[in-house]
Amino acid sequence: MTSATVGQNQTQQKPAQSSAGSLKDVVAAPTAICTIDGIAGKLIYRGYSIEDLAAHTTFDEVVYLLWEGDLPNKKQLEAFSSRLNSSRALPQVILDHLGMVPKDAQPLAALRSGVSLLAHSVPDAESMAPILARAKAERLIGQVPAIVTARARLREDKEPIPPREDLPAASNFLWMLFGKEPDEITAHAMDVAFILHAEHEFNASSFGARVAAGTYDDLHSCMVAAFATLKGPRHGGANEDVIEMIEEIGSVDRAESWARDRLQRYLSASREERAKPELRFPGMRHAVYKTWDPRARILQKLASEVAELHGEGWIAEIQEKVRTVAAEGLGLNPNVDYYSAGLYHALGIPAVLFTSIFATARTAGYVAHIEEQLKGGRLIRPRGEYTGPRDRVVVPLAER
Repeated sequence: MTSATVGQNQTQQKPAQSSAGSLKDVVAAPTAICTIDGIAGKLIYRGYSIEDLAAHTTFDEVVYLLWEGDLPNKKQLEAFSSRLNSSRALPQVILDHLGMVPKDAQPLAALRSGVSLLAHSVPDAESMAPILARAKAERLIGQVPAIVTARARLREDKEPIPPREDLPAASNFLWMLFGKEPDEITAHAMDVAFILHAEHEFNASSFGARVAAGTYDDLHSCMVAAFATLKGPRHGGANEDVIEMIEEIGSVDRAESWARDRLQRYLSASREERAKPELRFPGMRHAVYKTWDPRARILQKLASEVAELHGEGWIAEIQEKVRTVAAEGLGLNPNVDYYSAGLYHALGIPAVLFTSIFATARTAGYVAHIEEQLKGGRLIRPRGEYTGPRDRVVVPLAER
């Protein structure tokens, strides 16, 4: 058999959906922002472990780290936070636009449109000068949560609550959403959740932002590309599925029997049937981590504390019973969505907003990736693996 024949046969034997089709594990570009060790369950921002950052920093410090490469000193942090906090207010035209969006519109779609419209209200919107792009980024880090919360209130026929400059990012988010300052435990848990969601290497939406940046597009356009990618249900939205599961179970007494029933139905199903949502455990497993998602370990305790504080301890109890069954029966481990869902649900945040909270925190990482890609100056232009027919001949229209 010739080498040419071998190559042809190998091509014919490839599955319709090869691993290369998703670019899984393909190194797309060098980055100094973040790295993941999926085997060991490690997540690193600029050289710092996520555990260390969650225990000893605030979200503003992490934003500074992702953008500047180092943690700030006290003076640098005060100046940085002051700039971020003073740029949170939305132009009236954005609030008017959000009020006109249909109530049944997906919140992340409203955020995508709001950020796009923001570009028309920004000085030097098309400028690619680094100092001007950074100024736009500093405004966006405060305006994105303002859009999310304003839209959430408007869809419930409530007036938007203006941001406050005296509150940290996570506390300000809850203030704009509910009109009430969070207690210390809740504020800390929400701040940590923001830190955990701030960055995650070349995930689909961050890569989408980099593709746009590779064309030398402006910051707002790159952010719209990221939000549009995040909106897809295969990327964002897993935490909403977790809440659907919790609500379906309904009580702690039903949790273990529900989980064992689902486990048995999954084990009895064919390979094709196992892909159905009604047979899966939402919030379990991750495309990168082969063990516990390190972010899940951090949120597990915090989410339970907040649930107890707000009289919603049953949520954490259900989650632990389901997690135990999934781990024993299938070797599954929870990802960050599993516990962030419980945290947000305990706070009374509607599930439809969960992905928008993800977007609020991930804005920090998106900006870091956009700036890094712009500095590299490379157009991202992969090739496709052609699987269609070859050597076809056109038959004249009259003969077809």
